[in-house]
Amino acid sequence: MKTMLAKPNRTIREHTEDLKKNASELLNYGYIDEEMHNLLTVACEYHDYGKANEEFQKRVTSEKRLKFNNEKEVAHNILSIYFISPEIFANRDDYLRVCYAVGNHHHNTSNYDEILNKKSLIEKYLLENNLKNIGGRTIQKIFDKNELEIDGMKQIDITTAKLKGLLHKCDYSASGNFKIEYPNNFLKASLEKLNFVWNDLQLFAMKNSNQNIIAVANTGMGKTEAGLLWIGDNKGFFILPIRTAINSIYDRVVKNIIDDKIEERVALLHSESLEYYFKESIVEEDKILEYKIRGKNLSIPLTISTLDQLFNFVYKYNGFEVKLATLSYSKIVIDEIQAYSPDLLAYLIYGLECINKAGGKFAILTATFPPFIRELLEKNIKNIKFGKFTVGKDRHNIKVLDETIKSSNIYNHYLEKKGKTLVICNTVKEAQKIFKELEIKFQEEEIELRLLHSKFIRKDRSEKESLILDFGRTENIKDGIWISTSLVEASLDIDFDYLFTELNDLNGFFQRLGRINRKGKKSNMLKEPNAYIFTNIDKNLFINESGTKGFIDKDIFNISKKALEEVNGVLSEELKVNLIEKYLTTENIKNSNFKKRYEKIKYYIESLYIGEKDFSKIQKEFRNINSY
Repeated sequence: MKTMLAKPNRTIREHTEDLKKNASELLNYGYIDEEMHNLLTVACEYHDYGKANEEFQKRVTSEKRLKFNNEKEVAHNILSIYFISPEIFANRDDYLRVCYAVGNHHHNTSNYDEILNKKSLIEKYLLENNLKNIGGRTIQKIFDKNELEIDGMKQIDITTAKLKGLLHKCDYSASGNFKIEYPNNFLKASLEKLNFVWNDLQLFAMKNSNQNIIAVANTGMGKTEAGLLWIGDNKGFFILPIRTAINSIYDRVVKNIIDDKIEERVALLHSESLEYYFKESIVEEDKILEYKIRGKNLSIPLTISTLDQLFNFVYKYNGFEVKLATLSYSKIVIDEIQAYSPDLLAYLIYGLECINKAGGKFAILTATFPPFIRELLEKNIKNIKFGKFTVGKDRHNIKVLDETIKSSNIYNHYLEKKGKTLVICNTVKEAQKIFKELEIKFQEEEIELRLLHSKFIRKDRSEKESLILDFGRTENIKDGIWISTSLVEASLDIDFDYLFTELNDLNGFFQRLGRINRKGKKSNMLKEPNAYIFTNIDKNLFINESGTKGFIDKDIFNISKKALEEVNGVLSEELKVNLIEKYLTTENIKNSNFKKRYEKIKYYIESLYIGEKDFSKIQKEFRNINSY
């Protein structure tokens, strides 16, 4: 074993010691306990013993790339389990778990079928190496070990899943020659350097840093800082629904909070993160690819990410356990949970249920939080600490109009008032229409008139995102009109003077309000409306019963429209929350297409078998959000 190779440049013994070193590192960081470390060490020790066979050694030492010989070879991960003795374990379950992790640390074939179809080859190998065979019933128990049958539903055996995921993580790190984890020993000190006086929301986050929390707080109260304070010196993930907002928060963190060793401390994780690294030049160009690999492998202690990059583990594809295992010792901040479609909300809540069982913690920080979502969360997750921080200056004077949004309303208002005007439409098509009409109306005048939506090519959209962030700074006193979609709705730190928007739902409207008078410093503007909401929208946007068309739930829209009948004039922060709690209840939405779709998707992912879905296909399914 000492001289036989696991890799062209590493012996089985050297590679094994690399894995065991990684396991010890996880223990030293406090990410796993002694009991899990002991099981993981055994799994690391035996995981590649099966490579000590003639056929594998021929391939690994050959200068040519030789293919796996299916007639002569047995997958090395299968052979490895025969080296593991049940006598070294305190109980049979631990033996089965380690065998499951070792036997499935590769998925090049159906591992159970490999054993059934190659009995004679396995018996020959066992005889040559003086190893005992494993009975058929025990083999069955090993390969069933990661799933439990509870109330007729397949459920993940969390301990087995964590062990397998940790073995993958140790193996990937050793094979890829990258550090398994970088320490988070900097975040608390970095936040303290800001010399801020923390507000009630931020103090609540610090006080309850060892619990799952939900905090409802006004826009502009510093939810990003609250989330970071809650994470503290632990491994953490910050999840937001929109790339624009993710990039914005990443910029704030690397430019204002953490000013050193960025490539070992903060990662950006979404489908365009590599381009963003090159564009922003946060780290030296020759280190960017290595930086991206660390982020992709979840080695960096603080990661700002989209939901699809992490929560795709809910599909239980082969190898999903590495993400679940990482999240089991992490703290996850979810920003603006109400922004997700019923599909994504189902993935998120099921994922949080799994993470909670595995030992991870989550914080939901949001400006609006419908009671029906709280009930969905608390159905299977108990003891969530709840805080509400909605006392603050009045910032918005609302005018509700039961008509369609028109460019003439915006044009006439701008001629009279000037200022920074934000127009948010429900669809790209409507945004483009309003923009073109205003272009014609303003053709004789000098005006900053811009359009932003998700359909621009990447380069143009990136440039426009930077422009709107600069234009929308509170201290930037300018005149102009920006027309956009819900792309600017959540978590974007922009501060406009006036808002013209279509209604989508009550949550979305209040999120959109958060983009005007964000800091509450324009109280002189509350004598007359600074927000105009148009409640007559295109009925084709309503979701149909099959969920194949539309993206706005008709029932939730009508409930929201009814709620706004109570509003005309100054809208306090407290009234916003009261309206959400009064109207968006479980009882009110129980027959909505949103609730039906949520329940259908939740049941679907809960009932998936491990390995049933192929990883190459799930990303498309996970991102299958209507593209209106």
